[in-house]
Amino acid sequence: MLATTGEILAALSKALDMVEGQPLGHAFRTSRIAHEIARQIGLPHEQQVDAFFACLIKDSGCSNNSVRIHKIFGGDELLKKQAVKFVDWSNSLDSIKYALSHIEWGDSVTDKLKKFASIVGPPNKIMNEVTEARCTRGAAIALELGFNFQVATAIQALDEHWDGKGSPKGLKGDSIPILAQILCVAQTIEVFVTTFGVEGAKVMMTERQGRWFSPETSSAANAVLCNLPFWDDHFSHVKGEIVPFPVAEEDLDRDMSLDSVCRCFAQIIDAKSTFTGEHSTRVTQYAVELAQYFQFEKERLVTLEHAALLHDIGKLGVSNSILEKPARLEIAEFEMIKKHPQMSAQILGQIRGFERVTAIAAAHHERLDGKGYYRGLEANQLDLDMRILTVSDVFDALTARRPYREPMSPEDAIALMRKDEETAFDPLCLRALEEIHLGGEVRRAA
Repeated sequence: MLATTGEILAALSKALDMVEGQPLGHAFRTSRIAHEIARQIGLPHEQQVDAFFACLIKDSGCSNNSVRIHKIFGGDELLKKQAVKFVDWSNSLDSIKYALSHIEWGDSVTDKLKKFASIVGPPNKIMNEVTEARCTRGAAIALELGFNFQVATAIQALDEHWDGKGSPKGLKGDSIPILAQILCVAQTIEVFVTTFGVEGAKVMMTERQGRWFSPETSSAANAVLCNLPFWDDHFSHVKGEIVPFPVAEEDLDRDMSLDSVCRCFAQIIDAKSTFTGEHSTRVTQYAVELAQYFQFEKERLVTLEHAALLHDIGKLGVSNSILEKPARLEIAEFEMIKKHPQMSAQILGQIRGFERVTAIAAAHHERLDGKGYYRGLEANQLDLDMRILTVSDVFDALTARRPYREPMSPEDAIALMRKDEETAFDPLCLRALEEIHLGGEVRRAA
């Protein structure tokens, strides 16, 4: 039995937590907080549910600004994103301190200032730029998934502040949609409670109410902060325990196709790096072509299609300092890359009914000779579906541009893959790939 839409999005939201540099479960815990604040305010049931779902997918656009943040600051953008959650970036002095402490170019403060000014100008310009990229794309994904306009606009404006000093539009007061106000306070409370405890969050609320947050949302949030049993569940979830969804099961099942969910998350995955644009979509196309060649039945083909779309979801937890590196990776960097199939398995494996999707997706870097990763599976453990995905993934990697080389032609790519026939790649899959992409002409490597 397949999980409900809410359960699927809750599981996949952990990938969004990774791309934001947050502990796994951040989005789900934020959803619980937002739902409770909406309930405290007295919003209608439908808006309470909208607040819950908006928080689950609030970071859908975050991969769109990963490259920009990496290019601005250098180093690991995941750490930069994590740190900014604790900064009052609407305060110019705090914003400048954050920028200077996180830019990794130059040894002196003078060098950092020059580099900072030459690339981006004033600190608030950075926040507006990266927030616009994140929130605009996140709102668009919400609509693609089938959520209503209220959910989309909440995501679009979730970093706006009551005093008009937020991002990206500088909306002020009641011009900020109420759901966006709730999302802003909920996500801020979550990171402060998880890191500094409830008392630390109360201090933050005192400092920011009336500036970041409206009197109404501040009052409701402070009431929630005094609900100790609620926070007992919160910290249980932080420790990895299962806590109930705050909305009823019938509210978790939205009229949303699994195919659209997978395709939207494939877009999120591919936006993470300059060099992976449409990678998941192309891999899926190649995998479907091969599956049709082998005459897969529809249900089996659809399962492979979903696995192909989501196979790299674990890469959302890999820094762009590695994904964008133009030179050969260091051993430690490659070890981080090798973890991404395992992270894909951890995320997808939490979805009821996704067992087969998870198994196929997690095996896309395995080899027939057992020298692949992350599990080192051997030929007798790799079925045709897994072998198809492996061939499709490598074929696209070779025929697409990468930081360290130009794309290969299909002929050269298949010739290179032939050198690893029967050690890495299945011969039947390679032959099918040749017939599909080289017009039936068999070309073996010398």
